Amino acid sequence: MEELSFEESMKQLEEIVTNLERGNLSLEDAISTFEKGIKLSKVANEKLEKAEKKINILCEGENGELKEEIFTTNEE
Repeated sequence: MEELSFEESMKQLEEIVTNLERGNLSLEDAISTFEKGIKLSKVANEKLEKAEKKINILCEGENGELKEEIFTTNEE
């Protein structure tokens, strides 16, 4: 699952939600589908957090011009 892109994970999560909302799954299938959704959610969240750490921030420099800084945390 980790090899999925963020977009692929979100697409699969949307499909899972749709299937669960239809209500025509057996209890066992619904639980299995829900578990897969939780795993996909964690993978997507990890990818999103990783992307957020790489975001470039535009800051105002000393002479009023915009300069770019890399957003990093101590966790890297």
